[in-house]
Amino acid sequence: MSSSEASAQRIPPFVSLGSARAFSAPAAAHDFSGKQTGSVSRGATIASVSRETSVSPIGNVLDSIDDSSPIARELAHENRRRERLLGRELPKPEHTRIFTVSNQKGGVGKTTTTVNIAAALAAAGLNVLVIDIDPQGNASTALGIEHHADVDSIYDVLINDLPLKDVVAPCPDIANLICAPATIHLAGAEIELVSLVAREQRLRRAIDVYSKERVKNGEERLDYIFIDCPPSLGLLTVNAFCAANEVLIPIQCEYYALEGLSQLLKNIEMIQKHLNADLVVSTILLTMYDGRTNLAAQVAAEVRQHFPEKVLGAVVPRSVRISEAPSYQQTVMTYDPSSSGALSYLEAASEIAER
Repeated sequence: MSSSEASAQRIPPFVSLGSARAFSAPAAAHDFSGKQTGSVSRGATIASVSRETSVSPIGNVLDSIDDSSPIARELAHENRRRERLLGRELPKPEHTRIFTVSNQKGGVGKTTTTVNIAAALAAAGLNVLVIDIDPQGNASTALGIEHHADVDSIYDVLINDLPLKDVVAPCPDIANLICAPATIHLAGAEIELVSLVAREQRLRRAIDVYSKERVKNGEERLDYIFIDCPPSLGLLTVNAFCAANEVLIPIQCEYYALEGLSQLLKNIEMIQKHLNADLVVSTILLTMYDGRTNLAAQVAAEVRQHFPEKVLGAVVPRSVRISEAPSYQQTVMTYDPSSSGALSYLEAASEIAER
């Protein structure tokens, strides 16, 4: 697909919360610039954003579908979930909430969770910063931020004391969302940090200085900061734990994820005792949920039983749309906001904001 065709398929964030075929726009929609476009009546409908179908805006097709079939029931269920989100405004937190998104097991959806929840909150009008400290730089890719070797990155902040304000870049698709990118240089940062003074606190100090500079320059305060960690428990992850006051743990609904969770919690306890007493595990998100398998349901039930107050009600399903979005340097929130994956992350962001 050419770049012109890809750009033509881009969809502004929060265009709608309706079904994949025909739906109503939210009560307070936002355009590409992030400006509020005004109220939209629930009866108003807009054209489909589905990539496979094209349906004229003649009302919600779910109203006329017999829900006796499994597919129709699923569509009806998604439509009800979207209706609950219509017109909902997300509150600003009393102070900047800093999340470390961490799990030492790879492939559980850390980066996907980071960028999509950040995008959902930013599209709702909140000021969000994503800090990518994973040498792979996948969060930077998903947000459309350049992160080749010649770009100043979070590596320069941690190792060379470069101010954070000199490396942050705005996300091209979503207003109010900025990102401190990662480059391949971070691969050697673990070794270089060993000999530096206050090696565990360098990211925290950089964030504190940047926050004060924003206030001094008359800029709006950051509402949320999300730190995307590598799948390890080295000094980069320790820096993230020391800089944050909350931990968000994505858990894949498979058995190995449960084994990794116990080890992660032990490491967080060590950080709490010796480096950051304010750190708490506040949020657990179930990802890659496959409702067709008993294993996924059993893992979800077990996690909820052990952490009833920390696990979000929203569950992120396995979704092709979520996997496709990074190849277009987008989050699923802009790539296909009508998809089930986008809906799940909208619900998760709403729960986090209202906690």
